[in-house]
Amino acid sequence: MAEHKYSPKEAMIFSQRVAQMSKALWKAVEKDWQQWIKPYDLNINEHHILWISYHLQGATISDIAKFGVMHVSTAFNFSKKLEERGYLQFYKKDDDRRNTYVAVTDEGEKLLLEMNENYYDTKHGILDGSLPIKDLYGKFPEFLEVMSVVRNIYGEDFMEIFERGFTNIKEAYDDSSGEMVAVGHSKRYENPTSALIAAEEK
Repeated sequence: MAEHKYSPKEAMIFSQRVAQMSKALWKAVEKDWQQWIKPYDLNINEHHILWISYHLQGATISDIAKFGVMHVSTAFNFSKKLEERGYLQFYKKDDDRRNTYVAVTDEGEKLLLEMNENYYDTKHGILDGSLPIKDLYGKFPEFLEVMSVVRNIYGEDFMEIFERGFTNIKEAYDDSSGEMVAVGHSKRYENPTSALIAAEEK
């Protein structure tokens, strides 16, 4: 066994500190998230699946499970519920009949855009808790050390998808008026997957 460069006590204190902070943060995040999506009759898993499907553009159920940090059965079951409501569409590719892919429908995209534009209709404890840091340093916390830990656990591809969603938001919305307003055309229509689905439906 390789010699560790830390003591057992140091390791335990670090692990428990992360665990306790993560739990406290998650409770606040969970409350904020649930309040935001409640008017749209979605739960957190359903919203997360829609978010991943929209930004990944042609995701498999395995992709959703991986990037949503959920079990494959959870990803599949909630994706089916979203399909039943007309927000997601399941399909197979001609060159890959083994995997099941999902794409956000027009209704699903419309829902996501509406939710993003109405983000400030609810209170956000995490945002409020971060404002003193922004006031002091001129920016919100970036959690660079935490991001590094997550990268080391889940890998570079996880972080690439993680960041893609936020990059898309920066490009797709204008908030110069003080409100979130969608601009330009939908990213989804640049996705060849959408053309594939449309062709298969004809």
